[in-house]
Amino acid sequence: MEFLMTYGWAILVVLVAIGALAYFGVLNPDRFLPEKCVISTGSGMFCEDHTADTTGITIRVKNILAESVTVTDVSTDTPACAWTGTQAIAADGTFDFALAGCTPASGDKIKADITIAYSKGAAGLARTTTGSIVTTVP
Repeated sequence: MEFLMTYGWAILVVLVAIGALAYFGVLNPDRFLPEKCVISTGSGMFCEDHTADTTGITIRVKNILAESVTVTDVSTDTPACAWTGTQAIAADGTFDFALAGCTPASGDKIKADITIAYSKGAAGLARTTTGSIVTTVP
C-alpha cells in the first residue's frame, strides 16, 4: 500500500506541474506554428506571399493555370475580414488581395481559413477553393 501511495503522489505532482505549464501558456502550440499561406491544390492558384499588419492582411495569389481566372471574393473565417470585387488574374500572373475589416493588434498570431471564389476562363462556372494562413503581426 505504501508503494502505491508513493507513486500516486509522484503522478499527482507531475499532473499539477503540467497543468501549471498549460495554464501559463508555456505549452501553447500556437507559439510554435511556422508562418505559412496555403491554397488547396487543384484550384490552379498558389499563395505566393503574405503579410499582416494592424490594418489587415494582404495575400499575393498567383494563377498557375494556362488560362485566366476571375476572382470575385476572398474571405477568412473571421466574418469582417474579406476582399470583395472582381479581379482578373492572367495566366501566370499575380495579384495582391488586401483583406480589410480585420484589425489585429501588434504581436497577435493570426490563424485563419481562407475561402476564394473564382471562375476559370472568360465564361467559366463559379468555383470555390479553400486554404489557410498562419502569420504574426509585427
